[in-house]
Amino acid sequence: MNAPIEFDYEAALAGCARGDQRALRSIYDREGARLLGVALRIVRQRQVAEDVLHDAFLSIWTRSRSFDPVRGAGRGWIYSIVRHQALDVVRGSGREVQADAEALDALDAEAFDNGAGPVDALERRQDMGRLHDCLVGLDASKRDSILYAYVDGCSHAEIAARMQSPLGTIKAWIKRGLSALKECMG
Repeated sequence: MNAPIEFDYEAALAGCARGDQRALRSIYDREGARLLGVALRIVRQRQVAEDVLHDAFLSIWTRSRSFDPVRGAGRGWIYSIVRHQALDVVRGSGREVQADAEALDALDAEAFDNGAGPVDALERRQDMGRLHDCLVGLDASKRDSILYAYVDGCSHAEIAARMQSPLGTIKAWIKRGLSALKECMG
């Protein structure tokens, strides 16, 4: 049995930065359906989610040079662009807030204004990457329950309806998932 081929998100983003349209297409082919799902969970309208995904891929293409693998995983960077694009649409602001160098630098500047130093900024960036890795390590039911609750802002009852699972099961998945995240991040 052949092992699945690992997709190199960082190499694909580097290809986008060089102007390689095939690299962008490979990201879309690999993650497009799941990214549409992320956008759809947030905006809750398919046409709007498709627009979000289109705009997010334009941002991925134009901002790929700002991706820095030292700051986090490529896959997480891609997902954060889609998520932020969708949240911006929901908020109705129309502005783009991306998890790129500019946004992270702005967070760092805010932290410095509040008395934090460069070590704090580095630790925050490392924590963001670890959180993504820990989320990926959860089983799908726990991860989805947590994302519905903390990303989409759904109540436990709404999550139960979406996942077609009993309310008590949803509460247990969230509790166990958060415990696993805490242990992983520890």
